[in-house]
Amino acid sequence: MFDKETDKLESFLGKNSNFKGELNVQGTLRVDGRVEGQLDADYLILSESAVVKGEIKAKKLIIGGTVDGSIRAQELVEIKSKGRVLGDIFTRKLAIIEGGEVNGKIEMEKEESKVVELELRGREARKI
Repeated sequence: MFDKETDKLESFLGKNSNFKGELNVQGTLRVDGRVEGQLDADYLILSESAVVKGEIKAKKLIIGGTVDGSIRAQELVEIKSKGRVLGDIFTRKLAIIEGGEVNGKIEMEKEESKVVELELRGREARKI
């Protein structure tokens, strides 16, 4: 999945489930059913049978099903071969496997560069 810290699946919405409203989850959420509304999770996995109509917010997101709405991921969005997004994606990193679809705007933020100031000493300082 994502990494060792998030391998533990904490919440699950089954294939025959329908959810309407706002769902906030700390940790990892897997959705196999249908969601209409807003999903907010640290790590989100949408299986091939998942259908989401609404806004998604997550740190990292894997899409195997269909999303009809905007996506905001702090770190990564991965769209699998059967994944489909009908909406805008805002993220730092995006991976689309061959066959995956996106119909919308993609906006990728650059990671902030960290500037480190060095203090020169000795001969190097005199040369400048």
